[in-house]
Amino acid sequence: MRFLTDRKRAQGLGSGRTGTHHHWKMMISSAVLVVLVPLFVFTFGTALGRDYETVLAFFARPFPAILTALTAVVVILHCKSEADEAIIDYVHGTPGKLLIVAVGALSYTLIAAALFALVKLAL
Repeated sequence: MRFLTDRKRAQGLGSGRTGTHHHWKMMISSAVLVVLVPLFVFTFGTALGRDYETVLAFFARPFPAILTALTAVVVILHCKSEADEAIIDYVHGTPGKLLIVAVGALSYTLIAAALFALVKLAL
């Protein structure tokens, strides 16, 4: 029989000291998304179904282009943060570290592709 105290059993399994920071970061990005997503849906909806030249002229204006860029960046970074948290919680060791790097690379590639497509569309 092992005589371990509750404290000794839990040692090394405690707080990582980043939970509050992660929580506030997710709360702020969620609040920003509450505003951005409906604006994006209504803005994108006005351009939906139009001919190519009208869509080009529409996204050449600053408001739709900036709104689309902000929405893409915030959504992708929000999803990246959630995926990182799930990986940290459920995948340990080297596979976890590799997955975090892969998710980061995929996220920043998606951001670059979205911004490149928007610039090509707007200019």
